[in-house]
Amino acid sequence: MTIDLLDLITRARAAGVTIVTAESCTGGMVAAALTEIPGSSEVFDRGFVTYSNAAKTEMLGVSNDILAAHGAVSPEVAEEMSLGALRNSKATVAVSVTGIAGPGGSDHKPEGRVCFGLARSGHQVKSETIEFGTLGRQNVRKAASDHALMLIQREISTLETIHIGAEPNT
Repeated sequence: MTIDLLDLITRARAAGVTIVTAESCTGGMVAAALTEIPGSSEVFDRGFVTYSNAAKTEMLGVSNDILAAHGAVSPEVAEEMSLGALRNSKATVAVSVTGIAGPGGSDHKPEGRVCFGLARSGHQVKSETIEFGTLGRQNVRKAASDHALMLIQREISTLETIHIGAEPNT
């Protein structure tokens, strides 16, 4: 799926959305894609690249207990990453990405498994896990970045629907 980034930025601006990213396996690719678009500074607040567990705890406040219990590639950590990014920014929507781009992995956590978190101010955090499979490191990272952008786009669409639904009939 190809995301129209100019449209995403335009719609975010119209909806009053500001965005923060918290990235591990994508290493800043989501933030880079967003900031490639002129005018993105109006909606993109900042990005956190938290590749190590120490960075996840120090920069985003991810719990060492959660990391020990579930591992860095888990919905629980993805949720904490997005909540921490929201807490440590001026953004209203946060997306997080943590996964195993490869090569490698294990039976328990295979190559291509990526967990995403999505947090919005005043709402319950959401997470999902996608099994991209053994596409190769570059392709898993690209697919994960694209999926994170789609999650942002979908959240903006939800806000637009709420806004449209709230308008009085004239």
